[in-house]
Amino acid sequence: MKKILSLFLCCLMVLTLMGCGGSNGDDITTYTYSSELDIKNLDSSDADDGCSLKAIHAVIDGLTKTDKKGNIVNAVAKSEELSEDGLTHTYKLRKDVKWTNGDPVTAHDFAYAWQRIFRKKGSYYYMFADGIASIEGAQELSDKIDAGEELTDDDLNSMGVKVNDDYTLEVKTTVRVLFLDELLAFPPFYPINEKLAEKQENKYGKSAKTILENGAFTMTNWEPGSVAEFEKNESYYDQKHVKLNKLVMKLVQEPKVAAQAFEAGETDFAPINSDLVDKYKKDDSFKQINEGYLFYISVNFQNSDLANLNVRKAISLAINRKDLCENVLKDGSQVAGGFIPFGLATSPDGVDFRKDSGNFTSYDKKKAQESLDGGLKELGKEQITLRITYGTDESPMDVFATYLQNALSKLDGIKVEMVATTKQDRIYNKQKNGDFDLATTRWGPDYGDPTTYLTMGISTNGNNYGKYTNSELDALMDKVANESDANTRWQEMIDAEKILLDDYAYIPVFEKGAATLQNPKVKNLVIKPCRTISFEYVEKKLKRHNNKIWCLFLIKNYHVDKLIYCIVYKYAK
Repeated sequence: MKKILSLFLCCLMVLTLMGCGGSNGDDITTYTYSSELDIKNLDSSDADDGCSLKAIHAVIDGLTKTDKKGNIVNAVAKSEELSEDGLTHTYKLRKDVKWTNGDPVTAHDFAYAWQRIFRKKGSYYYMFADGIASIEGAQELSDKIDAGEELTDDDLNSMGVKVNDDYTLEVKTTVRVLFLDELLAFPPFYPINEKLAEKQENKYGKSAKTILENGAFTMTNWEPGSVAEFEKNESYYDQKHVKLNKLVMKLVQEPKVAAQAFEAGETDFAPINSDLVDKYKKDDSFKQINEGYLFYISVNFQNSDLANLNVRKAISLAINRKDLCENVLKDGSQVAGGFIPFGLATSPDGVDFRKDSGNFTSYDKKKAQESLDGGLKELGKEQITLRITYGTDESPMDVFATYLQNALSKLDGIKVEMVATTKQDRIYNKQKNGDFDLATTRWGPDYGDPTTYLTMGISTNGNNYGKYTNSELDALMDKVANESDANTRWQEMIDAEKILLDDYAYIPVFEKGAATLQNPKVKNLVIKPCRTISFEYVEKKLKRHNNKIWCLFLIKNYHVDKLIYCIVYKYAK
């Protein structure tokens, strides 16, 4: 019997070692994700870049979250009660959600975080205001910030966010917001532990030691520009879904380096660029995913030449979007038929917005030249000069800008000048100050509703850098913001996009895809177009048939009894 037990224990030991291998990529408890970008900030009231938001999403839960099927479900919120008029949302919070220091997550943590985003003038304070979350008083706070005024405690307390008790949060909106649950799954609406945030002041969220977590993982190490490491949160209220013990994010990974690491079994996910697609496109690990980003041209209407409709039309018609996607980018990017990407939102009848709204883009060089000729005649000019501004540090913006340059240079009557800069300078200096003609840019949806794009056409919107103005669109978007009937609202948004694109207010070019290498043994990595990657449900499955054969060999040769056979066979299986 001792011999049998020894053999059994030996078998289990070998199986365990085979299932938890390290450098060979067979560790089923660790998932390694390569990112081209860096984590900049873990403060949900201040972070505004995709990589930071992914990291925050891994360690903090909001009132709602994304499940493994991509649906929005309750998280910290146990339930929601909605008033008869649809304006008062009362959230009952779970009592088993803890910060990693043991403090309970309370309604105070949400109220504090939502005020904090206004205090810090975070990038996403506009999402609380009218037309999006439409929280009472948020528009007034937003207006004061935009006017350069300082906010008082009385100002902040006037917002329609009330703590009824530790586990009851009341949120009042000015209109019925049909997609509020979707918004609440986005990091700017996440809670923050006030005690730690106030103690750390400006250091909060700047290191692994200056943040508290309540989500699936806790951050154990963060070396900016290199790596971020996370471990399973053993006190997570929903940990039954978490199969990983460790999550690793390799930061600022050049695609070629990331691909080499993937081949060596060091990573489970690697982004690659168009130069590498042909090499890997037939591999089982090659996957193209929808990133949800719309790449488009921002037009400066303060430029009198670009204020001409025919000139803008010529620019759009001159771009062979299909050629750009299929023969240049080669990463799964798709031709943008409109300003709202595929897969973002569906109608009350389940029809995708892009399919319902139709196609607004095409390539026709002859018509492009005709439109340009008409525009030049209206302007009384023989030639115009247009600057194309782009960031060299935001792939594939340089490729996009160069393709646009070549396309416009084929038209008689346009001289193109290239203005290369950084993403930060492009957005916050040149575009914000109106120092551009055409800017190649992108927008990733903040939430799963068409208004995340359409609001950029409103004349007063802070992201309307080109100063496009259309009173008809402004009035229509005001209706959208106040419409409670889902079907009517849907049609109003379709009409709004048509106004934008008939005006060539923005010129959509392509919906960004991503060419990636992904471990075929991994399942349940949830990727949504709304800047969301959920690692919570990731599970790695290994092929165990070799283990099974090895165990059966031992069993056969050592005549292990039926009970041990069943146990060992089940484990190996």
